[in-house]
Amino acid sequence: MTQQAMPPAGAPRTPPSGLFPSTRTRPTYREPHAVRGGAVASGAGAGAVWLLAFGVLDSTVNGYAYWTLLAGGIAALVALVLAKVGDRGVAVGLAAATALGWSIATIVVVVTWLSRGDWPLW
Repeated sequence: MTQQAMPPAGAPRTPPSGLFPSTRTRPTYREPHAVRGGAVASGAGAGAVWLLAFGVLDSTVNGYAYWTLLAGGIAALVALVLAKVGDRGVAVGLAAATALGWSIATIVVVVTWLSRGDWPLW
């Protein structure tokens, strides 16, 4: 039976298994397509201008609601395409602006409904 030589001081007695990374080679995980604040702001601004441009096409609550729904639907489709093949930050901003625009349109419709007593979208 042969006796194995002792490893030098400070060296591991057994080779590392790889289950736990060593402190010297700690991996870093980064998003390959990071979302930046400027891109989110530009997407939100573009979405707000887009919804505003469609919202002012009609002066009635009925027309405003339908134009906002149409513009928001188009913006949501563009945001899906941007999230898949384009800039994710712009997609997030555009989706947030669309959600806010739809929320405002919903509030306008509900307040009009409650104040007039009939459903304004017919």
